[in-house]
Amino acid sequence: MTNVSFYPIGTVGEKWGDAEKAAWFASTQIKRSYQDNVVTPLKAMGSQLGVLGLSVVQYGALSIDPARYPLFAVKSATFDPNKITVLVTGGVHGYETSGVHGALAFLANNAAHYVERVNLVVAVCVSPWGYETINRWNPKAIDPNRSFYTKSPAEESAALMALVASVPQGFDVHVDLHETTDSDEEEFRPALAARDGKAFIPGTIPDGFYAVGDTENPQDAFQKAIIDGVSKVTHIAPADDKGEIIGSTVVQHGVINYLLKALGLCSSVTGCIYNTTTEVYPDSPSATPAECNLAQVAAITSAIDYVLALN
Repeated sequence: MTNVSFYPIGTVGEKWGDAEKAAWFASTQIKRSYQDNVVTPLKAMGSQLGVLGLSVVQYGALSIDPARYPLFAVKSATFDPNKITVLVTGGVHGYETSGVHGALAFLANNAAHYVERVNLVVAVCVSPWGYETINRWNPKAIDPNRSFYTKSPAEESAALMALVASVPQGFDVHVDLHETTDSDEEEFRPALAARDGKAFIPGTIPDGFYAVGDTENPQDAFQKAIIDGVSKVTHIAPADDKGEIIGSTVVQHGVINYLLKALGLCSSVTGCIYNTTTEVYPDSPSATPAECNLAQVAAITSAIDYVLALN
């Protein structure tokens, strides 16, 4: 485990400047292949998706290496105004593996069940550089999942916002796929504290799946439907002895709420009524990578099923 009392970049109590951010960037390493693990499987689905009336579209590319990091989404080829419209986002935090591979698994195995009933947009890996370096931030030490607002400093977030804006009828459902990992506590939260010149206060990582709703629009029954669906695949995180999960009050089994828009979170990007952020725990001794991917798929399908049942 990383020594969380001291982060090796920067001066304790001082915010990072350009030199510290450059040193942090220099410390990152490519650890896996976005092209091999994400782009190639997605393109291999192209003909299968085409038969379903879905198209693989490029909606941008990262400036650090546009050829290496194109941004892809799968969209309904035509949008029917009489159908609900669903957005699925994976890999906003690139290191959160099951978000990316859960989105791919949904497209490969489940999308066919829904294409006649919903308009669909799936952004498989919003942060491909973060995917390759197994990182929460982008190359500029910016968290894309705190950057969904006007004039975003994160190009990953700005590109996704432009994609969302290109769908004029708007969205009814958004499922944003995430993980909470041991590395949050060991690496990423200490780095955040160092970057911002703050003291790191250790926390705890919940063992199991949980969902994050919107404090201003909680939609409790919708969140419960997701928890019920995921519980058939993997275990749900219990509240800690304070009745909390990662410092937030548990409002029902496996659910906490955040002020999504105020925090610039991805799940606020559409302004839709039914949105959720999934949080899978891949480091649990009781879960496998395959199980984590299936939990993400269960969250997507449970969310869509709930809203379809209302219409």
